[in-house]
Amino acid sequence: MENSLPTVSVYMATLNAELTLEECLKRLFSQDYPKNKIELIVGDGGSSDLTVSIIEKYGGKVFLNPLKTAESGKAIALREVKNELALTLDSDNFLPDTDWLKRMVVPFLDKEIMISEPIRYTWRKEGGYIERYSALIGMNDPVCLFLGNYDRWNYLTRKWTEVPHEEKDLGEYLKIKLTKIGIPTVGANGTIFRTDFLQKINTGKYLFDIDAVAMEISEKGFINIAKVKVGIIHTFCEASFSKFIRKQKRRIKDYTFHRKNKSRVFDWSKFEIGGESSLGLLKFILYTILIFPLFFQAIVGYSRKKDPAWFFHLPACLVTLFVYTWGKFIGIFSQAEMSRENWKQ
Repeated sequence: MENSLPTVSVYMATLNAELTLEECLKRLFSQDYPKNKIELIVGDGGSSDLTVSIIEKYGGKVFLNPLKTAESGKAIALREVKNELALTLDSDNFLPDTDWLKRMVVPFLDKEIMISEPIRYTWRKEGGYIERYSALIGMNDPVCLFLGNYDRWNYLTRKWTEVPHEEKDLGEYLKIKLTKIGIPTVGANGTIFRTDFLQKINTGKYLFDIDAVAMEISEKGFINIAKVKVGIIHTFCEASFSKFIRKQKRRIKDYTFHRKNKSRVFDWSKFEIGGESSLGLLKFILYTILIFPLFFQAIVGYSRKKDPAWFFHLPACLVTLFVYTWGKFIGIFSQAEMSRENWKQ
């Protein structure tokens, strides 16, 4: 059985990630999986803390990432991947169980499956309130709730996505067929790709994992993925409101930069069908301005999973609306990415 397991390359980007990286890698290399079938490849943005020494402690290969961003670091790392499967992890992703990797590679016995992804973020009582909130709504950006394109289990809607799709329950995982109707935000935080599928896209300086999904659907009309019935711990901002604001600023500034510079390999306007994205954004704006609808959503969520972290929904949406409005305005005058100076996890 051990000999039949596929080889896996873990590719990631780091920049001053010592606070979470040790736990991330300790859990990775504690998997009940042959150690000689796991390799670690990292694009590091010039860390000045213990990040590089931690990577080397676990036998990882480090490559310099001059552009410092996560997307550029992943592009550099992916070019070095040689194994059958490529697993994308961030330094703040923790594998919750020692059988996680074995369960995640099972869907690849089906040759039609290109991607295997956890169906939820693991909710932990001991997690910070922002980490718990993200696990409850199944996303890190509350805007996705209104767009319906999230890709992890949401306790409020009781769905893992609202994007139309075909779904077949095969016990350990759901076999999903996605089409041009829409794409959930798949491709991060513990997603595994067939390496030859992912490497066939010409990433250039940046790798946006989801662009490979979009290109496959654009060319073939569909893609088959698996949503495995496991979770992954994402210590997103833990309980740091300032870190949440900083990451939202980074999200909108980088989005504006890549859109203006056309540095992504896929034209996402092809998937803006029927004005659904615009309607979702309008709903987000109205709910946030009125505030009460957000409070009602938090109450409903709390009734389904009793955790006061639900009430972070109000400030999360308010801050996001303000930061995204600021980012769009700033983007008119500046085409720069978010500065990574003094950046740390």
